[in-house]
Order: sequence, then C-alpha cells, then structure tokens
Amino acid sequence: MPRAARDIPPPLEMLCLKALWTLGEGSVKQVQELVVRTRPLAYTTVMTVLDRLVRKGKLARRKVGRAYVYTMQASRESMRRAAVRELVDGFFDGSELELIRFLSGQEEPAADKAEASIAEAPIDTVLL
Repeated sequence: MPRAARDIPPPLEMLCLKALWTLGEGSVKQVQELVVRTRPLAYTTVMTVLDRLVRKGKLARRKVGRAYVYTMQASRESMRRAAVRELVDGFFDGSELELIRFLSGQEEPAADKAEASIAEAPIDTVLL
C-alpha cells in the first residue's frame, strides 16, 4: 500500500527550505553555504534535496548561466499551517481546543476524566 504524501517536509528538506527563506532565492552553492553551518552536507546532497523539493512543488527553479536558481513556491505560513493541522489531526483527534488545553497545561475536561477513571478501575473478578 503506497504511503500518503505529507505536507510536512522531513528534516533535511526543512533545513534547505529554511536556507531559501533566508536567502529569498539562491543557487545550490548558496543554500549549501547556509546549511553547512548547522549540518555538514555535500553539494550533491543539497542539489538532490532541492531537486526533490522542485518535484514536490515546494520550489521553482530557473537556469541562470550554468546554474539553477531556486525560489520558494510555498510560503512559510502555509507550511506552518500544514504542520499544525497534521499535529492536531494526529495527536488531538482534530480538536484545536485540545491542543490549546495541552499547550496551556490545563487539565482534561471533567467528562474525559470520568471516562478515564472508569476505564482505569480494576475489574472485580469475583462478579465474573
């Protein structure tokens, strides 16, 4: 069964995207110069990641001389929204309110506590 495509890029792709957000647009060499500050990556690795992002529609590229110049197709804001949506759907059953409760450190709603305490109560095997 094929996996569904995610809107959230993996860490290596995200590193290259962050470099391009900083640059606005850039060549493989310019992106690599920013990326190697935090992670030592070969020029060819950065080139492969940027090409993959072009195929996914996150970047566009144009030929300038002998090199390609890459520009963003997806805004940082749209990618943030996709990441938060995936988090909410995956861990909070689509409830933004539950995410807010979790982030603020609030306790679970009373109904959920009652259900949880019933579920955690030991079963009296004498009655079985």
